Amino acid sequence: MILHSNSQILPSNTHASADQPLSVKTPIVLTIAGSDSGGGAGIQADIKAISATGSFACSVITAITSQNTQGVSAIFSIPLGHVASQLDAVFTDLNIVAVKVGMLADAQIIQVVAEKMKQYQPKHLVIDPVMVATSGDLLLENSAIMTLKQELIPLADIITPNLPEGAALTGKARPESEQEMQTMIEDLRALGAKAVLLKGGHLEKDENSNDLLILPATSTLIQAKRFYTKNTHGTGCTLSSAIASFLAQGNTLTEAVDLGKQYISQAIAHADELEIGKGHGPVNHFFAGHMDVR
Repeated sequence: MILHSNSQILPSNTHASADQPLSVKTPIVLTIAGSDSGGGAGIQADIKAISATGSFACSVITAITSQNTQGVSAIFSIPLGHVASQLDAVFTDLNIVAVKVGMLADAQIIQVVAEKMKQYQPKHLVIDPVMVATSGDLLLENSAIMTLKQELIPLADIITPNLPEGAALTGKARPESEQEMQTMIEDLRALGAKAVLLKGGHLEKDENSNDLLILPATSTLIQAKRFYTKNTHGTGCTLSSAIASFLAQGNTLTEAVDLGKQYISQAIAHADELEIGKGHGPVNHFFAGHMDVR
């Protein structure tokens, strides 16, 4: 459910009377990712997307980046013990229904996150395997990619690689067409996640921006219009967070992916309504409007 400024969620577990205030059991989503000081991607984008789609966001920060719309100038990895203590803090207090995992800087952090997922066993786990920069450079060493594939991805309900990330995960060439995306299906299934959403946004010559949802026995092309804008910073973070949010609200995996795709498409469509920075600006997470409190 995508909230507009005049919308209200009234789930089945809502209780209210004339003498009592409205009580809502809030779906809680945890994002585990890096911080983007520019506010367009990472933890900041995740929190915006989770909030805009009707859930409550909590966070565990794995790295601090010095970043803006023009690029990343520095990365500081959070010490392992503090990553673990953040995870313990939120899981021992909050009823976390879904977890989204984004940037994990190295094999050690991946291992810590995998161990904590096994310990706390959240109902839903969405992994956005952030490993390839826009330039095409690998952000993770090969040893870290192997740890991601062996320890964390098999725990996931769904992973959401783009085409360069799909190539890095499978060892195959980056697809240059939707037909070539199909050739990755079995290799992506073999990674062990329950589902894979292979994102086709990098096929920039195509009229549509279509994604391939790969389930254990079937695959489905999810179609969406392509919107041409330079302001696409944080699209992968935003989509994976929206999927986690919709899963936390009780949607099936297919429903959550469809709703997440609708949300990111509109966030991109409205991106040029914002004027943020001098480079590649963010998508418009709150395209549905803002509440007037005057």
